Amino acid sequence: MYIAIEGVIGVGKTTLARLLQPTFDAEVLLEIFEENPFLSDFYGDRDRYAFQTQMFFLLSRYHQQRRNVPELLAKNENLLSDYTFAKDSLFASINLDGDELEMYGRVHEALAEKIRHPDLLVFLRAENQTLMERIAMRDRPYERDMDSGYIADLGRTYAEFFSKPYNNTPVLTIDTDDLDFVRSPDDLKFIKARIEKALKETPLQPELLDK
Repeated sequence: MYIAIEGVIGVGKTTLARLLQPTFDAEVLLEIFEENPFLSDFYGDRDRYAFQTQMFFLLSRYHQQRRNVPELLAKNENLLSDYTFAKDSLFASINLDGDELEMYGRVHEALAEKIRHPDLLVFLRAENQTLMERIAMRDRPYERDMDSGYIADLGRTYAEFFSKPYNNTPVLTIDTDDLDFVRSPDDLKFIKARIEKALKETPLQPELLDK
């Protein structure tokens, strides 16, 4: 069973994936984003560095998903990931336009055909103020001057995209504004129960729920 966790920057995708790993006895696939040499420059000047940043992420995410997802599922029937390949196009729709967006779209479409889709997508939602507070708390150097308007744009784009099934993948939306799954065991149990319920409703009836 392949479960992907999605959401806007700062919502807690990676943290939740790690916390759920023992519950589902799963492998974990984490996005490699800090290796992007353009990322810091992008947050300082998005217009200038958007295309380079986006293309690097596209190819990096493609190679990671294309190689690692099959390998990890071969080792363990259960896999948790803190991102989906689809997220790249959401960022591109905000960061790029004109010929650059068109060129990006062609490459993304060709690569997406070779990517394995998750069996369940967990979309973590939060209000913009909550996201900005969480971004500030983790204090990554290149995020210290994060534009609230940019995060708000991402929030709207994510909400629209994941309001419907993603490539026929069931989408479970969880509002996290009032949840603290890091410090509250009850909140983590609540999310686990929501995921288990959603999995039982999928056609696969995964065996992992009996573990």
